[in-house]
Amino acid sequence: MQNEDVWLVVPLYDEAAVIGDVVREARAVFPNIVCVDDGSHDASADRAEQAGAAVVRHPVNLGQGAALQTGFDYALGDPAMRYVVTYDADGQHQVHDVEVMVDRIRQGDVRVVFGSRFLDERTEASASKRLVLRAAVAYTNFTTGTRLTDAHNGLRVLHRDVVERLDITQNRMAHASEIVSQIGSMRFDGAKVAYTEEPVHILYTDYSKAKGQSLWNAVNILAELIWR
Repeated sequence: MQNEDVWLVVPLYDEAAVIGDVVREARAVFPNIVCVDDGSHDASADRAEQAGAAVVRHPVNLGQGAALQTGFDYALGDPAMRYVVTYDADGQHQVHDVEVMVDRIRQGDVRVVFGSRFLDERTEASASKRLVLRAAVAYTNFTTGTRLTDAHNGLRVLHRDVVERLDITQNRMAHASEIVSQIGSMRFDGAKVAYTEEPVHILYTDYSKAKGQSLWNAVNILAELIWR
């Protein structure tokens, strides 16, 4: 089956209302999905399993960074896994964007593909949110030596070689910058890891905004970067 070498890693926390649809839509293209239930208080884990995902449970809420690391460890247990996709549980990511990003990494000249909401005009974000996120990008680029347009986009495709070397210790929002920093410092055969960006559409619904995709959340990201 196509894309059997790809695993979607989905941090999951209190998303029972949407996770079933998210998993079913993604599994139509990418059959291997692991949802890391990060101490949910609702039926998120059951809904994800019913939709066909593998589920790993944290007994308490540890944060998205910790959930991603658990998902990476699970995906690495599959010897056929070649690529990992980090994918949000709230329906804001688009499966078509993942297809494009996976096709890009399969070309073989990069080991990481970052999604960017700032490379085209599909994502509708307020001017204030864009300003705060761009400030976070500038800070991340300055401190990690990378050159990205959207360092805090949760949609990424990572080669197995990269996943094997990642060690996420920042459990909360700062994990995104930690991932970028570790990738920026990686060397393969003496050369820096090759990466690129692809435009993606982040769909800000009323539901996703209520779950944390607000301006205040963007401010929290910036604050965590500076005071972590």
